[in-house]
Amino acid sequence: MSVAKAFSQLSKQLTGVVKRDEPLARYTTYRIGGPADMLIIADTLADLRAATGILDVSQIEWTVLGKGSNILAADAGYRGAVIILGRDFRKHFVREGQLITGAGAILAHVVQDAYAAGLSGLEFAVGIPGTVGGALAMNAGTADDWIGSVVSTMTVLQPGGELVGMRGHEIAWGYRTVGMPVGGITVECSLRVEEGDVLSIRRRMDSALTRRKRTQPIGLPCAGSVFRNPEGDSAGRLIESVGLKGARSGQASISEVHANFIVNHGGATAKDVLRLLHDARDTVLDRHGVELKPEIKFLGSFQ
Repeated sequence: MSVAKAFSQLSKQLTGVVKRDEPLARYTTYRIGGPADMLIIADTLADLRAATGILDVSQIEWTVLGKGSNILAADAGYRGAVIILGRDFRKHFVREGQLITGAGAILAHVVQDAYAAGLSGLEFAVGIPGTVGGALAMNAGTADDWIGSVVSTMTVLQPGGELVGMRGHEIAWGYRTVGMPVGGITVECSLRVEEGDVLSIRRRMDSALTRRKRTQPIGLPCAGSVFRNPEGDSAGRLIESVGLKGARSGQASISEVHANFIVNHGGATAKDVLRLLHDARDTVLDRHGVELKPEIKFLGSFQ
């Protein structure tokens, strides 16, 4: 089935939004990216099942996108469908000592609502951009705390439409990685929280947020850390040590605040960012013999 026919079928069947040739720059924190063949906002589980089923039958490549906070989308766009979890996946509430949240919920909103309810356990996540699902997909967190450590259960939509529950301790959590079934989509999770003193929670959140503001660029579009930290070292330190802090390509530059961030000064292209990424990786490898591995994800063709 062609993209046009799949689009027609999806538009008739889904309650959510379906768009053609939608610029990905509108959906990534880098504000970079050409058009995707289709963009689908799946508001319900039925929408999500229908969308993935139709796309699979049509042999149209697809991917799920949160807030695009760790994504570099190609200037040429994406020859496939981008799925965003909509209305029903953005709800969160507390039940029996667990914080139940849809994967489409904004992580910052969940953290703030936990604080407002006097619930402790998510203070480390303050200031982390993106959705809960995005945070789960990369086991987001700090050097000392990460979201996988507070996951009690996850619900995953498997290829074929079956919902499968997974216990947090049975999942292979790693540094910016998570062992997930191939083709599975996390739709919901429960997080371990506990009642705490609101003032103490606020102090821990303020401390974490102050540290982020001091050590990370604020106010310019970016996608977080570009590289994973190599074991026992810091990607930012290595890039700074080879003199690339502040290096510029077009409207993108390696941040003066933290060398493991590449920022968009307005009008940067994926090509600009990729050139700086390659320069940093190649120079660090040449000078230090350390191969930096990207932490950001790439969407589309960069040839």
